[in-house]
Amino acid sequence: MFPRIGALGAAALLVGLGASAPASAAPTSASTATAEEQRLDRAAPQEILRRSGFDRRAPELARALAKTRSYAQARRLVAGQGGDLWRRAVDRVQGRGPSGGDLSRDDDRPLYWARLGMTRELRQWEPSGFRLSEKQRARLIGVLETSSRGQDAVTYPRGHKHTKRILVTGFDPFTLDRDVRISNPSGAAALALDGTTIRTAEGPARIEAVTFPVRWQDFADGAVERALRPQLPRVDLFTTISQGRVGKFDIERTNGAWRGGFPDNENLSRTETVPVSDPASQPQWTSTTLPYKEIVAADTGRFPVYDNTSVTEIPAGGTGPVVRPDGPTEGSTAREGGGGNYLSNEIAYRATLLRDRLGLHDRLPGGHVHTPVLQFGAGNTDPATGAVTDPEFVRNRLDIVAQVRGILGAAASSSS
Repeated sequence: MFPRIGALGAAALLVGLGASAPASAAPTSASTATAEEQRLDRAAPQEILRRSGFDRRAPELARALAKTRSYAQARRLVAGQGGDLWRRAVDRVQGRGPSGGDLSRDDDRPLYWARLGMTRELRQWEPSGFRLSEKQRARLIGVLETSSRGQDAVTYPRGHKHTKRILVTGFDPFTLDRDVRISNPSGAAALALDGTTIRTAEGPARIEAVTFPVRWQDFADGAVERALRPQLPRVDLFTTISQGRVGKFDIERTNGAWRGGFPDNENLSRTETVPVSDPASQPQWTSTTLPYKEIVAADTGRFPVYDNTSVTEIPAGGTGPVVRPDGPTEGSTAREGGGGNYLSNEIAYRATLLRDRLGLHDRLPGGHVHTPVLQFGAGNTDPATGAVTDPEFVRNRLDIVAQVRGILGAAASSSS
């Protein structure tokens, strides 16, 4: 029996092997490959990299690092190569330039595996001619993470007063020890939508996108707030996005301040109150300000879209968790938001709490969208023997991404 981990985690179990993931694992030293990086040598990641042309990215970084003669030079190199990785991934998904191989262009996985190849090179690199401290190495990896996720490349055109500004976030693939072939439609949507303009009833809307890792520690270290704090005051709408339930979209009404402990991509577990700055003023719940009624009513694609109001709470004065289909009761303690208690709920909680702490609750529509689970074709469900892609898998991802675009259009059209 698996723990109740909410929509993002539970959905993954439906498409996984069914084997129990370890509850925790010891962190590695700076020079040792992480649990994520160790998966790189499996056959599926190598095939994904080879069939997209992204297998060249890590070796290119290694060769360039060998020529650097100072930390400052290495930092500039890493920032440049990380930004280039993000741009190439966006260009590949959006059909610009050569595809680099026969893997379908809409695939988010080449970016994920190429980034891990690059972080592994940085972790194992021994410079020639200067000493690199472990703090400096960690900073270089941080620079690569930020630049290769589009987090320092959010730009909206100036001089377009009537163009709305939309910010979306996506996630890396996860539960990779169950099925290392997994793709995440939220990451695919981020790549497909970044820098694009959609037409809405209120006029054009420009979308910018960033992605985040599936790692508890990055969130505790403030990765979400660092990326979103400069952006929220200048956008007209934001949506955090992750993979949710099979066959349906959910607009999550309420987010909870609780981590349920399901292992992340480093096989590390956290069960605790979501750690944020100024915990004394931390609420147990935050709410969407997306126009959920209008989104649910709109014809956005083939998957049904639900206004999800359910949460799990410990009622005021109570001792055990209770499911509340219509949202939390006064004074209760969070155990699951509408999206569960994994990192999908946490990014929604952090983003909407940041919105509120910036004084933007009444003017900035924002919240979380859960996509359907991205499923392989009926004859390709065994991770041990299955192919890394198939026509139904590609069609499902394209349809989910297209419907995310439709949902954003409906949200922008309904927001004044």
